[in-house]
Amino acid sequence: MSLPVVAIVGRPNVGKSTLFNRIIGSRKAVTAAESGVTRDRHLAEAEWNGRNFLVMDTGGWVPSSGNIFEQAIREQVMFALDECAIVMFVADAHIGVSDVDIDIARILQRGNKPVIFVVNKVDGAKLEPEVAGFYSLGMGEPFACSAVGGRGVAEFLDAIVEKLPKAGSGEEVARPRPRIAVVGRPNVGKSSLVNALLGRPERVVTPVAGTTRDSLDSILTYYGQKMTLIDTAGLRRRTKIKEAVEFFCTLRSKRAIRECDVTVIMIDAVDGVVAQDVEVLEQAAVLGKGLIFALNKWDLVKKDEHTAIRFEKDLRERLATYSYIPILFISALKKTRIHRLLETAIRVFEERQKRISTAELNRFLEAVMKHRPPPSTKGKDMRQTYMTQVEIEPPTFAFFSHHPELVYEPYKRFLSRRLREAYGFEGVPLRLRFRNK
Repeated sequence: MSLPVVAIVGRPNVGKSTLFNRIIGSRKAVTAAESGVTRDRHLAEAEWNGRNFLVMDTGGWVPSSGNIFEQAIREQVMFALDECAIVMFVADAHIGVSDVDIDIARILQRGNKPVIFVVNKVDGAKLEPEVAGFYSLGMGEPFACSAVGGRGVAEFLDAIVEKLPKAGSGEEVARPRPRIAVVGRPNVGKSSLVNALLGRPERVVTPVAGTTRDSLDSILTYYGQKMTLIDTAGLRRRTKIKEAVEFFCTLRSKRAIRECDVTVIMIDAVDGVVAQDVEVLEQAAVLGKGLIFALNKWDLVKKDEHTAIRFEKDLRERLATYSYIPILFISALKKTRIHRLLETAIRVFEERQKRISTAELNRFLEAVMKHRPPPSTKGKDMRQTYMTQVEIEPPTFAFFSHHPELVYEPYKRFLSRRLREAYGFEGVPLRLRFRNK
């Protein structure tokens, strides 16, 4: 069965993300000294006293605010409460009981989920008397803790484990595959695409560029195939990263590319491909990730029956080295061809795992050497005598000859093209290694 979820809720800047990081033992959530850094939900596995569970970090809850971000954050928290088994309500010992804390407590009291009440930032014994004031919220005995120092964390984790649903014999953790990262510049529609695919507002989506500040995972099942969608913060050029939070979010977007199996590079169809899109493409290709171009906002493009053909031709000519990457014209807003994107991602994922037998590859090599052997260099015989596939993810092939160091780049590209013609590998970078016989 699936793992139970513990949702961390509270008003902004009470240390929810720091507690989240403390519980899971990593620095997954972005934390900073400013209010409202976490806007979306983060989900990660934790273990305590032999029990595994999922911890969900949420954006700061402001129940009555009219601010566009705070309204969206409130919706995310309500979704978190629907999905969780236990609520961890966090308050701030330095500030004391606030009106927002009172509003949150009332909402939680009307719910049917068990609540662990935690007062954070109790960094020493001198602050412990401040905890007494929180009994007025009617949430039971609060646990005093310090997320930064780890003080009191073990006590409330013990309480969480006691309230977790009984573990069944089938409890297990399975990492969903494939992992699909949706990357691109700010405001190209990445979160809108993830929301459309999930069929519910899993991500904060507003008209303001740069709403998503972290890379986030969502599990999706499509016709029996489980996958993880990773929505990422928009990648900005370094000159435009003016605040520390954006810097860390950019790093984590790059980490999402590193950890994924397939990278969907979202491009604004109205603006077209820009240098930054090419930079993202090159990052993913160097890492050997599966690649897909998704031209979003296709509904906003003035077009006729030949527009898509012209777009694709122009893109192929500009990025001739990456002609193997599938191109899809989508609209996240209108949900046009978004499920074809999933089908393509699954296909690219499978191509990335493809393995060709050594016997088959050497029949292929014999035919190539017969019809188009490499030209001699410095009077040397440059024919490749043997090949084998040495890796998958990405597919990597080793070629053996007497003078591997003399094989020149155009012939390497020729061999890559012939491999694709023979065996496919749609959307997948190929790695060719040349070794001494």
